[in-house]
Amino acid sequence: MIANVYAQQASEKQPQEKENGPKIAFTESSHDFGDIEQGTKVNYTFDFENTGTEPLILSNVLTTCGCTATSWPREPIAPNKGGEIEVSFNSAGKMGKQNKVVTVVSNAVNSQERVKIITNVLPPKTTGQ
Repeated sequence: MIANVYAQQASEKQPQEKENGPKIAFTESSHDFGDIEQGTKVNYTFDFENTGTEPLILSNVLTTCGCTATSWPREPIAPNKGGEIEVSFNSAGKMGKQNKVVTVVSNAVNSQERVKIITNVLPPKTTGQ
């Protein structure tokens, strides 16, 4: 019985090892703009860090439609360093709840991560009434 207690204590004290290779970790995985008026353009920057042990290389950032655009780093991100992915959304021609997913493709052990922007597009305000 005492041996079991010592074995359990030893396993609890072992430090968590870093995963070998690059690993992308986002500060947050989604952003909600709330209500916006149709025709409004909004932008948001998703921050991330390479929490792995090797340089992280983003190979592509995919959007679900032409209304969403991105800007992302093309150079390798060293371990324990970070970067930004800028996402913009143009609500022209859109109405109602919008949920736009952005897929980040990289050489990380978690090679495809997703972030999303959410908004509710309201009709444009009419003037002169």
